[in-house]
Amino acid sequence: MIQPLNQNIDKDWFLEHHIMMHRIRAFEETAARANQDKLVLGAIHLSIGQEAIASGVCKNLMKEDFLLSTHRGHGHTLAKGADPEAMMLELLGRRGGICKGKGGSMHIADASVGMLGANGVVAANINIATGAAHAIKLKRETNISCCIFGDGAINRGPFLEGLNWSGVFNLPVLFVCENNGFASTTRTDAMTSGEGAAARARSMGITAIEVDGNDIVSVDEITREYIANIRNGNGPHLISFNTYRLHGHTASDPASYRPAAEVEAAWKEDPIERCSELLSRLGISREILNEHRKIALEEMERVYKTAKEAPWPSDDNAFSDVQDLGDPREGAF
Repeated sequence: MIQPLNQNIDKDWFLEHHIMMHRIRAFEETAARANQDKLVLGAIHLSIGQEAIASGVCKNLMKEDFLLSTHRGHGHTLAKGADPEAMMLELLGRRGGICKGKGGSMHIADASVGMLGANGVVAANINIATGAAHAIKLKRETNISCCIFGDGAINRGPFLEGLNWSGVFNLPVLFVCENNGFASTTRTDAMTSGEGAAARARSMGITAIEVDGNDIVSVDEITREYIANIRNGNGPHLISFNTYRLHGHTASDPASYRPAAEVEAAWKEDPIERCSELLSRLGISREILNEHRKIALEEMERVYKTAKEAPWPSDDNAFSDVQDLGDPREGAF
């Protein structure tokens, strides 16, 4: 059923979302191709189908706001303002990578845009984001901390610890759960007791809500409202976005554990296509909307070509950024 059109929607704002979502998908499709070409060092986890959450959340953050992400964090990092060329160089382990080629896909970070890091350990980013929020409060600064994690993370200890600590100290942190229905290859409802992330947050006195994560308008509006509440000193908030991961857990996972009909139905809720339909109803031509896809693909093709041709880091790069505090041994390096 087609919902009544809200005539107050800012077309330009959602055109920017549309462009960003296409850039995220094009980056991920290109990263998947790099993986098939055996040029990616380590595993990569795609978020195709979840782009509305990355764009809808990060566009409402300031550059100074902190962001903590997961092993499935390409879209978040790109939407926070990171350079896609430096990101692709990182995935391929090349010189000029955003983390000097040392972090790979699961550990991308870019402090220059407030992106404090993706994290390969499920739920580990929750307590880091909580700590960052506590630092903000102690320093009496005006930015906030935002933590994005998957539904599998809510069954690990850091979820309870981070939410409890942030609630006790009324910290400026936005918790975002990407509930895509699967914790790795296991259905979330088969291993999660109760009503999920939002219900658990509310039980600790934290404002929380469930939202359609494939509807860019809903994602954008609730994120903006919750961020404003947090900036006004109203403590931590949590949003659980219901979405669907359209590909497997990793780029090499065929996801044969999911019925084909289920995946086919999920593609009909593709957030990019839903945004396209919205903009079409607002008078934006399909020609313009299709051009966004074309431009995004061309951008990421250039990025991939640059990364493939880039040199490897020098050998002495292995000895930089290494902590030797404690009991360093002379000559160890």
